[in-house]
Amino acid sequence: MKARNRYLSAASAVAMSAALVVPGAVVMELAAISVAHAAVVRNIDVRGSSGVDAATVRNQLGISTGQNISSDDIDEAVKRLFATVLYSDVKVNLSGSTLVVQVSQHQIVNQVLFQGNKKLKDAQLANAVELKPRSAFSSAQLDSDAQSVKDAYGAIGRDDATVRTQIVDVGNNRVNVVFEINEGGRTKIAAVNFNGNNAYSDRRLSQVVSTKASGYLSFLFRDDIYSEDRLRADEEALRRFYFNRGYADFQVISASAELNEAANEYTINITVEEGERYRFGNISVESSIAEIDSNSLNTVLETHTGDWYSAKEVEDTIIRLTETVAGRGYAFAQVTPRGDRNFENHTIDVVYTIDQGTRAYVERIEIRGNDRTRDYVIRREFDISEGDAFNQVLIQRAKRRLEKLDFFQKVDISTAPGSQPDQVVLVVDVVEKSTGEFSIGAGYSTGGETSGPTAEGSITERNFLGRGQFIRLSAGGGENSQDFMFSFTEPYFLGNRISAGFDIFRNTRTYNYYESEQTGGTVRFGLPITESISTQLAYTYSQEKYNYRDFCDDNIAGCQAHLSQAVIEAIDLSQDSAWVKSAISGTIVYDTIDDKKNPREGLYGTFTTEYAGLGGDADYLKLTARALAYKTLNEEMDLVGLVSLGGGHIIANGDDGLRIFDQFKSSNRIIRGFDYNGIGPYDANVGDPEENHLGGTTYLNASVEAQFPLPLVPEGLGLRGAVFADAATLYGSDIQVAGVNVQGDDMQWRASVGVGLLWASPFGPLRVDYAIPVAKEKYDEVQEFSFGVSTKF
Repeated sequence: MKARNRYLSAASAVAMSAALVVPGAVVMELAAISVAHAAVVRNIDVRGSSGVDAATVRNQLGISTGQNISSDDIDEAVKRLFATVLYSDVKVNLSGSTLVVQVSQHQIVNQVLFQGNKKLKDAQLANAVELKPRSAFSSAQLDSDAQSVKDAYGAIGRDDATVRTQIVDVGNNRVNVVFEINEGGRTKIAAVNFNGNNAYSDRRLSQVVSTKASGYLSFLFRDDIYSEDRLRADEEALRRFYFNRGYADFQVISASAELNEAANEYTINITVEEGERYRFGNISVESSIAEIDSNSLNTVLETHTGDWYSAKEVEDTIIRLTETVAGRGYAFAQVTPRGDRNFENHTIDVVYTIDQGTRAYVERIEIRGNDRTRDYVIRREFDISEGDAFNQVLIQRAKRRLEKLDFFQKVDISTAPGSQPDQVVLVVDVVEKSTGEFSIGAGYSTGGETSGPTAEGSITERNFLGRGQFIRLSAGGGENSQDFMFSFTEPYFLGNRISAGFDIFRNTRTYNYYESEQTGGTVRFGLPITESISTQLAYTYSQEKYNYRDFCDDNIAGCQAHLSQAVIEAIDLSQDSAWVKSAISGTIVYDTIDDKKNPREGLYGTFTTEYAGLGGDADYLKLTARALAYKTLNEEMDLVGLVSLGGGHIIANGDDGLRIFDQFKSSNRIIRGFDYNGIGPYDANVGDPEENHLGGTTYLNASVEAQFPLPLVPEGLGLRGAVFADAATLYGSDIQVAGVNVQGDDMQWRASVGVGLLWASPFGPLRVDYAIPVAKEKYDEVQEFSFGVSTKF
């Protein structure tokens, strides 16, 4: 018995494992501890802490003199020291009443240096590695960081980049970490091959996926960079594409990338199985909730018998049914679609079953990965919060909203069990991406108010300070124009789903004999009504000044001889004081366009009412409307049809009529083949055809167009062709100025036909059109060729 007690009182050293946690690595260390019976510590002797003050070690230890300690206390002390990430080894021994603490310190990183890097800046690489100045050095972390640097180069298409590391001892237990980088060449994508596709061509499917084969302009588009995540996202894009076009059995059999190391290029191979194409058969609703009448829900169905099967329409129907039933007091109701294939006639009957779902509540929402974006920016996209009924439909809607923000590379929402059986924890994982842009561009435009060469520079941040706010500063101009604008938008004003923002602008224009200067600002609000309908309300205050050009100073009368008296009066009115417009406007927008950059399906319509007369000089009521309808005419040929309609009318509120600058003027958005302000009423007293058009009080226009891919032109260039036919009329005049002889103000239709070339360029969408007028008046100004930025919406 005594021998046993002596053995316990002189217990041999106990080997402990402690995890030294640094990002990306775990280093296991052993700490030997001599343990005795509980004893009072009279003294703490710290050894080996050359770079850390002994008092700091004692504080980190968590044991003080006079304390009665046990082996458990020593265990915890060792763990606390390891947790500081300052020490590579820790040993704690109790010698009599003295606690001996022996520490071996990690070397401290003095500097992190990058050598040989040009494509990625030091700041970008510093964000990719975990070793930082004044942090503890770890060999395992160094290896991990070297791989992170290599991955960073892989993300910009340089998979053959190599990274060597070097440790330089600078004394005093400090080291410099050096990453020696050979950036290598760009890893290209030789081809993206599709196998097993019959319904759609390779060219059509290549437009669905984001991974593109390398081409002449790939260095600008940057769309030929391979990544595993991108390929997985392309698989999902193909599934959505086929599922929404009737191919309910579609599968991606395989998707792989083969690297030719000698050529430093990938070949992407995607094998698919399309299956049969189905239409919707019988559509019905069943409800196990007695108070819910199934027949009353038929009006909210988005799926219709005879239409091609579409997974999106099924999802939309589930959302509509869920919202409708929840609005009737059944928050936990669950809508489940059940499909029944008929293989003979290739239809799918769909039954939407409504059941009283399991009662579950959202205990909390955890958000991870948002290093920059504030939590509330993500939370506000959810229509549910902590304590609300769990609703999978609303969660999926929030996911789509978060993806639409374009703040994140990836958004995943999962669930975890809560503290109670009826509690659920929502886990939101996001991967952030850059939201700032700096752009400089140049171009040339025709047929507009500012024709000629142009240049523009802008700074844009879509997630300002991580608050989800939009801010943009732009400056641009050309030979005859200068534009400056600052814009700010808060998408959730006062915490509500109402956007609020303002624009401050200054525009100058130079015409043949005079010039204008407009300075002002706009305060605007936007309110979504549904997912596809929104309203906008704005107030604009602006001042306009007009002056003759400098060369007219010595011969004002000579310049005035070329101008309509309506222009001369407008210039004279702004000589003493600027012409002031104080206007309020309201707009309603309907938008179901599938893709704003490359639309193929959907409707877009706007109707705007503007009233000018809240003080100032302008006093009128202006109404404008525009509608566009896109429809894929042939999937195999990728033939897209477009029909657009538009119109506008302005009414003077007073007895003085309208200024010439307030009336509508024709442009390429109204009809192609004619010069800017080249049709409509004109002043017969002015002989110069470039100066005699007055604009009109009313316009109507219509256009039909077919867009198609260009044969023999690589899809990666982003070029498409178009054929179109336009018709428009601009008529009416309310200019009441002596000396103006208004002619051509009756309703006369013009028409033109032509061809166009559309380019989704890295600088923005550009368009070239050649239009031939087939119906015109003798006083119209023709301009068959036009080139400029393509503004679809």
